[in-house]
Amino acid sequence: MLRALGLILLAVLWLSPLPELAAGSMVLHMVLHLGVTAVVPALLMPTLPVRAVGAVWLLLGALVEMLVVWAWHLPALHLWGRLTTVGFVFEQASFFAAGMLLWAVVRAAGAFGGAVVLMATTMHMTLLGALIGLSPRPLWGEICAGHLGMTALQEQQLAGVLMAGGGGALYLVAALTRLGHAVRGQQEEWA
Repeated sequence: MLRALGLILLAVLWLSPLPELAAGSMVLHMVLHLGVTAVVPALLMPTLPVRAVGAVWLLLGALVEMLVVWAWHLPALHLWGRLTTVGFVFEQASFFAAGMLLWAVVRAAGAFGGAVVLMATTMHMTLLGALIGLSPRPLWGEICAGHLGMTALQEQQLAGVLMAGGGGALYLVAALTRLGHAVRGQQEEWA
């Protein structure tokens, strides 16, 4: 059920008019970004096998996801992804791969370790969203606006709110859920 839902959502995200519209809207781009990086991998990963990994692999997996997300928001890479088909395909593939890696690491880390990885992800996602949303000028020029009737700065601010509020909240809820499982598990061991 989760796998089917994840694959349907991925098809909607990539095969609908959304990618074309996202080229001219930072808000729609952020919806696409969060869907491909966070939501679809969260739905698909529980259906795939994983095995426990050591702390170094946990750190590396979380770091790779953070670097991919932050790198694609650098102006040169961001515009390459928005203005060229090759850049867009590479951006989307790396977002999806980084999201799958992150959720695989979360699962492999167990309840407590997964919660720690998700909390770190919450922090970097919220920070990047705040930096995008609070910037006093458009970071990527006028290319990031038009489809929703807002200025580039207004779209950027709303996209920052989506990233910090929506993305950050998604990872935070997942982290707190895993932390609750870890605490309940420890209480059962002590009983």
